[in-house]
Amino acid sequence: MNKSIIILLLVLTACQGNVDMQKIEQWKAEITNTEHQFAAVAEEKGIAAAFYEYADSNAAIKREGKVIRGREAIKKYYDSQNLANVRLQWTPSFVDVSTSGDLGYTYGDFIYSEKDSTGKVNETKGIFHTVWKKQKDGGWKYVWD
Repeated sequence: MNKSIIILLLVLTACQGNVDMQKIEQWKAEITNTEHQFAAVAEEKGIAAAFYEYADSNAAIKREGKVIRGREAIKKYYDSQNLANVRLQWTPSFVDVSTSGDLGYTYGDFIYSEKDSTGKVNETKGIFHTVWKKQKDGGWKYVWD
C-alpha cells in the first residue's frame, strides 16, 4: 500500500510540473505577443502613444539619466520630446516569467533612428530590458523600461 501511495504522489507531482510548465510557456507567449504589439504601436502611432498605452499606472522609465515615474509622467516626458523624425524598433530575444505568473521580463536589441535636418539618418543600437506585470484583466503592462 505504501508503494502505491508513493507512486501516486510521484505521478501527481510530475503532472503538476507539466501543468506549471504549460502555464509558464503560455505566460511567456503572452508577454512576447505584448512586446510585439507594443513595438507595432510604436511604429504605427508613435513612440509616445506606445509608451503611454503599454505603461502600468506605476511604471518607471530611465531616460537621460533620470527615472520618470508614473504613466502620466511618462506621457508628459514623451509629449515634450520632438519625435517627428524618430523611429524606434525592437525585438525581444529573451523572455522569462515568475512561477506565479504575475511578473516577467524581456530583453533584446533595439534600433533608435533619427533623421536630421539634412535627411541623414543616424542610428543608435543597443539592448533593452523591460519588466512586465500582469494586470487584473489578464493583460500585461510594463513597470520598468
